[in-house]
Order: sequence, then C-alpha cells, then structure tokens
Amino acid sequence: MSSADDRKQERPREGIYSSSRLERTITGVAIAIASIGLGYLFFTQLWWKVPPDFGCRNDFTKGGLCFFIEEESSIADDPNKLLKADIVGSNPGPEIYVPIGWATQLNGIFIDNVVQPNIRWFGYVIWGTEAWIFLSLCLGFFSRLGALVAIGQSTELMLGLSNAPNEWEWSYILMVLLAIAMFGVAPGRYFGLDRLLRPRFRALSERGSRVGRLLLLFT
Repeated sequence: MSSADDRKQERPREGIYSSSRLERTITGVAIAIASIGLGYLFFTQLWWKVPPDFGCRNDFTKGGLCFFIEEESSIADDPNKLLKADIVGSNPGPEIYVPIGWATQLNGIFIDNVVQPNIRWFGYVIWGTEAWIFLSLCLGFFSRLGALVAIGQSTELMLGLSNAPNEWEWSYILMVLLAIAMFGVAPGRYFGLDRLLRPRFRALSERGSRVGRLLLLFT
C-alpha cells in the first residue's frame, strides 16, 4: 500500500480550500473586509431615516426617506439605461447599454401603490432590512441570508435611483455586485458566528432535518 493510503486525510477547513495557510489567511481577511465594509455601508445609512418619522416632515410628505421615495416615483417613467459605455465621444449617446426602463417602471408602481401609501409602517420594513444587513454581514451571522437581502435591497436602489440626477449609476451597480459576491462565498464561514453555528446545523442536516439543511444553506 502506498504511503498516501496510510496517511489520514485531513478534512478541509470550513469554506476555505487552499492548502496554504498564507493563502487561507489572505482569503479570509479579504472576505471579512469586504463583508464588514458592505455591512458598514448600510450602517451609515440608518441614521438619517431613524424611526418613527424616518426623517420625513410635513406629515410624511417631505425630507428624509420620503424624499428619496418621491424621487424614485418621479423618475420611474424616464427611459433608463444601465451599464452605459460612451465609446465615441462625438456620439450623442452611449454605444453600449442595457435598457431597464420596464424594471424601473415596475419599481415605480410598487413605490406608488405599496410604499408611499403605507410609509408610516413600511418605513420600519426598510429600516429593519438595512439594520439586518449590517448585523448579518458584520457579525458573520446567517451571512448568506444577509447577503441575499442585500442583493434585493441594492437592486431596488439601483432600479430606483441609478438614473436620478447627480447619481453615479456604478455606485449602485457595485453594491449589487458586492452583495452577489458575498452571497456566493457566505462570509460567515470565514469569520463570525456562522463558524460556530454551522457544525450544529450540519448535525441536524445529517439526521435528515429539512430545517437543518435550510439553516446550513443560509449560513
């Protein structure tokens, strides 16, 4: 028998597949920085729309969160193009783009019919969603679920505000892309509370628990 057969196979570390300790460290640190950075971005946006008035004034018609909701509604029917590339400077418009006007219009319908009429309670949904993203990605707690929520929230912001005056569309696109990357790598497997929770969820999953499999997927 070969010496390889005599050696006990070492189980790969959770979520890290490189055999080099240096590479594992670099990967883990990079993912932790990216995850905490995205979580902190949402943390910084909590404080100008704090409940119960969410920064709104004049009976929830002006300022704060209400201002940005109104902004999304007012430009929802404008032609919207994403991923624009102005290759030839003399041309009047971009040569490469993705038309997303239909998605912006659907978002506007949602804003007009669901969010605005119910802002007194829907504001809590928005604030709570961003607070959850912050806690999840910074603590590595159900981090894949937090990243999934971040994808949804960032996509809504991209649809609603990337075409607004004085906004840089790539600021929203990059939020979506970073959230997708965090969903793929599940950052809590590299740092944070998920590293403590996953062995328990795996044990549940191995006993045939569907809840255990779902919890394992979201961490």
